[in-house]
Amino acid sequence: MNAHAKPWHGVLVATALPLREATAGRLAVDFDGYAEHVAWLAANGCDGIVPNGSLGEYQTLTDDERARVVATAVAAAPDGCTVLPGVAAYGADEARRWAEQAADAGAQAVMLLPPNAYRADRRAVVAHYREVARAGLPVVAYNNPYDTKVDLVPELLAELHAEGLITAVKEFSGDVRRAYRIGEVAPELDVLCGSDDVALELAVAGSPGWIAGYPNAFPRASVRLWAAATAGDLATALPLYRTLHPLLRWDSRTEFVQAIKLSMDIAGRYGGPTRQPRAPLTPEHEETVRRATEKAIAEGLD
Repeated sequence: MNAHAKPWHGVLVATALPLREATAGRLAVDFDGYAEHVAWLAANGCDGIVPNGSLGEYQTLTDDERARVVATAVAAAPDGCTVLPGVAAYGADEARRWAEQAADAGAQAVMLLPPNAYRADRRAVVAHYREVARAGLPVVAYNNPYDTKVDLVPELLAELHAEGLITAVKEFSGDVRRAYRIGEVAPELDVLCGSDDVALELAVAGSPGWIAGYPNAFPRASVRLWAAATAGDLATALPLYRTLHPLLRWDSRTEFVQAIKLSMDIAGRYGGPTRQPRAPLTPEHEETVRRATEKAIAEGLD
């Protein structure tokens, strides 16, 4: 578990949220199942968890559910396991309230997207991070230009870091060249791998952490991959990466929540269904994920 000086270092799992059929066909959050999953991830070597990210379907949760997810994660995480909730919201006031709730619950830091209701300009982005930083917890920025239509380019990240508004960035652009440019303009800013299918490349580039999706199904293999890659042990890392990559690339696809939950089901963990508007995988996609998951299991990955 997390023995790192900074709680956002190491392998932090963007946790999937177990949902089960309830009355009137509604999918209810299985909070006991979620607590067990958090403890299981920590027991299998993961350094921390990230509740209420996109993989946790935070956009579909009620306010009470979203707050309870964070409280459940903090209660279930053993000593040394980081809890870094996502606090994304359409406006800075709401995002700050979620950051304050995370602080009150005992989280060590938060992860924050830029404003995602519209294509915010530089001034709006800075104001957004400035407001949420007032909650007092370290902020890990989340750059996902595909979903938010706002790109936290290296120069903007450097500005946010210079003002003391962010400590790290979850980099999800998929452009591994960004790590080097960010290192030039903001050398003290931690660049975390934010997309599973560039984990090896970002580790080799010196990333101190990976906010990852597929450890929900394969925690030990993912931790082994990250440890080997960050140590420069490519003889160990490359075979693992090649085996896992047909799965890891789903993290960058629209259907990533459904794919990861299916892999969890196949691997013996409860993944379960997703809430609307996410629909089940197509038969073709389901078969592709199933084959890749079964191959990884057959090769001894866990």
